[in-house]
Parts: sequence; structure tokens; C-alpha cells
Amino acid sequence: MLLGQLNAAASPLSQDQVQKLQGLVAELNPIQQAWVSGYLAANANSAALGGPVANAPAASDAAPLTILYGSQTGNAKGVATKLKEQAESRGLAVKLVSMSDYKPTALKKEKFLTIVVSTYGEGEPPEDAETLYEFLTTKKAPKLDGVKVAVLGLGDSSYEFFCQTAKDFEERLNKLGAETIFQRADLDVDYDDEAATWITGALNAFEPDIKAQQDAAGGQVVSMPFGAPTTAASQYTKQNPFEAELLTVQKITGRDSTKDVRHVEISLEGSDITYTPGDSLGVYFLNDDVLVDEVLELTQIAATSIVKVGDEELNVRDALIEKLELTQSYPGFVEKYATATGSPELLKLVEDKAAMRAYIEPRQIYDVIRQNPAKLDAQTLVDCLRKLQARLYSIASSQSEVEDEVHLTLGLVQFDSFDSEHLGGCSGYLTRRAEEGCKVKVFSEHNDNFRLPTNDETPIIMVGPGTGIAPFRAFLQERDSREAQGKNWLFFGNPHFTQDFLYQVEIQGYLKSGLLSKVDVAFSRDQAEKVYVQDKLRSNSKDVFAWLEAGAHLYICGDANRMAKDVHNALVDIIKENTGKSNEDAEQYLKDLRSANRYQKDVY
Repeated sequence: MLLGQLNAAASPLSQDQVQKLQGLVAELNPIQQAWVSGYLAANANSAALGGPVANAPAASDAAPLTILYGSQTGNAKGVATKLKEQAESRGLAVKLVSMSDYKPTALKKEKFLTIVVSTYGEGEPPEDAETLYEFLTTKKAPKLDGVKVAVLGLGDSSYEFFCQTAKDFEERLNKLGAETIFQRADLDVDYDDEAATWITGALNAFEPDIKAQQDAAGGQVVSMPFGAPTTAASQYTKQNPFEAELLTVQKITGRDSTKDVRHVEISLEGSDITYTPGDSLGVYFLNDDVLVDEVLELTQIAATSIVKVGDEELNVRDALIEKLELTQSYPGFVEKYATATGSPELLKLVEDKAAMRAYIEPRQIYDVIRQNPAKLDAQTLVDCLRKLQARLYSIASSQSEVEDEVHLTLGLVQFDSFDSEHLGGCSGYLTRRAEEGCKVKVFSEHNDNFRLPTNDETPIIMVGPGTGIAPFRAFLQERDSREAQGKNWLFFGNPHFTQDFLYQVEIQGYLKSGLLSKVDVAFSRDQAEKVYVQDKLRSNSKDVFAWLEAGAHLYICGDANRMAKDVHNALVDIIKENTGKSNEDAEQYLKDLRSANRYQKDVY
């Protein structure tokens, strides 16, 4: 029941109490309302159990363990949630909050702080961590003397700036006076076991001080819910994926295109998997059995040799096909393989990080083994490799439209190197080897940082060149099914109109029906001078700014290294051109949009 519908006859509150409650709630934002709800529930439970309510301690008497997470794909959020659950199981008061929902000025009130944060791109913080990350370097950042912190980083060691954001957070917090009470851990893509170990160690370090404060304050524990309400969790997860049927893999680029892009349809029938436009699908794949047999021949390992991967025993051939990473190169593999084989060339690379990066950049793991064959024990080879990780793809459908299916827009990763064709692990599997009707293991990965506005009247601007169109197909399907009245403007780009206009018929249909208010396309190679989506934004400068001023939400999906940065720079120029603002003030305009969840990116 809504507060506006309450009256003295319909509730146990007096009319005066109803009016006071309505007045209080009107002053609270959703996060504060959630906290009050949790606090009142705890008080009610305490009263029902005969506990002290009138003398309940003030929230400030016992500082909770604050867990801040910054998550690009959901991994850091997942680890932070496990940290919260473990802390609560020990009777510790906990506050779990996304960095995007956290007011940086609240840092001065913290006493016990944990940071769980991922790194993406060239050592950059995830979108939801940017504001706090930058705040810590400003003069406004408070002194944190007496604050106890522990930092956990998630990353991918195949990138040069591995876990750089976590390192930066710890350094900046320490400079402000915070004390690190448990050693930072920088975890690679196969992080589950090490994350569990770190959680236990960090809580062991925090627990004595937190419990001492709680005991002094009367021992009452109130965990505070922060952030958006979570949807019901599926039983199918990254650790327990669903075996789904592969329904369709259809090429949607022309025969003369320089790109091979496929529209993929997967059945979720029989699962409880749900997703929201903006979410991603995790897909596990099988390595190429022909290349696996080549690896076994080069290392002189019998395919029937029994090995252990985690707690599972199986033959080495199956392990290499189903369980282990053989495409993405990373320094850890080269180091372990160098030690196992005694290769002088590889051992030299271990001592030179720059040379190591240059070496692995054009090579898959297959190449490293091909160029450095050596007889190995089966378990030794397995121990050199890390577990195969699911690949995440932006979902290209709305469940309200396709029901128990999920659609993807997948570009084949394909390149020639060392006189042979190389394919991406998952894209090669789905486009070249998997047959329609086979089973693929999948799970949904929620992305609360890439969401349609809750108000269907709100206009949106979508910038998605190439396979970046995927989530916007989902957005349009969703807004169509909801009969949303907000205007929709799409910017799409690719090399050629005739070969690369992905979902052309659908887009033209939405334009004709009026769902799409505007479409601007940039086919970069169809004229002498290359034209990209950022150029189309600039040529529509006045209208783009007018939409933003009218409350539009702006979304970017696609390449992080070039496109997203070029689009961002174009937006800065548009704001400067239409307002006369300085570069710094134009950047602040975009930061304010981001803080209001009106400027969101899904980049990779």
C-alpha cells in the first residue's frame, strides 16, 4: 500500500502519525528509504523477541563494516556480496553499497572500509567507480586517520595494467591516512578460491575491532541495505551454468564484408534465467579438438592420461577441450611453461615485462606451445594453464519480446599470424564448430550500470557502432513492448551500407512505426572521407544538446579504446559549442549526467 493511501482506519497509525511519516518519506531518497525500512524491521524483530527497543543504540555508536564495490561486469559485485554474507554470518554490522550510489563526502564518517573493485581497459576504473576514484585525488578528500581498510582487486593478467584500479585506491586511501589492516590481493580471472581465502583473512582482521564497538554499543546489529533492490537470483550461475539449446547462428554481414557478424539465438526453456535489457550473457565454449590433439602431440602427452582440474579428475584431452584456456595468452602461462620446459628464450622473457607483453600480443597459447615444443607430464601442462572463462556478450533481445530465448550479436574474432588462421575461443566455437541444436552452457550477468530509464516518457540517445548495436536492439524491443512514449534516437556505424548494416530491416521498421524518432548512420568507407558515429554526433550538435537538456539518457556501447573515447570527446565539444563552457566545465556536465545515471557505457 502506498503512503498516500494510508488513513487511520486502514492502519495502526494515528492520522497525525501518518502525516508525520508521509512528511519524512517525502524527504528521503530511495537509498535512505531502504535503510529506514531495514532499521524499522530490525527494531520490530527485536521488540517481538523482547529485546531492548527504547534504548537501542544510535547508528553512530557502532560503525559498520562498509563494503564499497566498483564493478564493470558484475564480478566485483558478486565478491562483495559474498563478503557481506560472510560478515553477517559472524554477527557483524555491514553496509554494502555500489560506488555509484555512495556519496564521497561520507568517507569521513567511516571507520572500517573494504574496497572490492575491478579494472578494465588501460588500467581504468569501472564506470560506477569513476566519481569516487577521482574524488580521492582532490582537495575535498577528507583525512582518514584512524580508518582501517582492506582492498581486493579483480582483473585480467593478460592486460598490462593488471588490477591497477585496486592499487590506486589503496595508495590514495593510505595517503589520506587510512591504515591497511589486511594485505591487498590482486586476483586474475580465475579468482573464486583466492577471493574466498581473502574474505576469510580480511574478516579475521576486522572482526575484533568491529565486535568490540558493537559490544560497547549494546550488541545490536542492523545491516543496512543500500543500492537498487536485487532481482530474484537464478539457480544457474557462472559456477553452475544452464545447458541451453543453440537454436540459430545466422550471418548478418554481406559476403563481401570485411567482418563476420552472426545473429545467435539460444533457448532458455527449462531454466529460471531472467534478464533485463542491458544485461550480458556468459557463454562457455569448447576448444578446437584438432588443435588440442596438436598440443598433446607437441608435448608428447597421451590423450588418456588422467589429470586433476580443481576437484575434478578426467582425461587430459577432455580437460583441454572443456576446462582450460588455450586461446588468450597471459604472462602467467608463459612463466609457468618456461619453468616447466626450461626454455631459455621463454625464461629470458620472464625477466622483461615489456618484452613479455610484446611476445604474447600476437600469440595464442597454441602458438607458444607450437614454437616451444617439449615433452611434459600431463598434470604439469594442466597446472601451467588457467581455467577456461566464459565470454560475456551484451544481450540483443528483450525477454518481453522473445520470452524463453536470448539473442546475441557476435563478431567472429579472426586473424592470420605465423602462417595460420587464428580464431577467438568462443566466437570461433559458435560460428565455426558448434551446430544448431547442440547444448551450450550459459548464465545471465546483470548490469545495473546500463539500464533504460524507469520513466517511459524519458527520451534516450543510443550510440552503438558495429556489434555495439546489440543492447540497443534489446532497448528498442523493450520500449516497443511497453509502448513507451519517450523519443528514441539511434546512432549506428560500420564500414559499408550494403555489407554491414546490422538489423537494417528491423531498424527501418522501427523508424517507420515511429518507435525510433531519429536514426543517424555512419558508413565509414562509403565515401572518400571516413565518417564515424562521433562525426554524426557533431553534425547534430544542436539537437543532441537539446535532447540532453530535455532530460535524455545517453548510452554508448562498443569499443572502449577508440570509439568510446572519440564519442566522449565529441560530446565535450557539443557541450562547449552550445553553452560556451570551458573544457573542464563541459567534462563536469558529463560527470553530472553520469552521477544521475543519464550517461552510461557498456564498452569492451
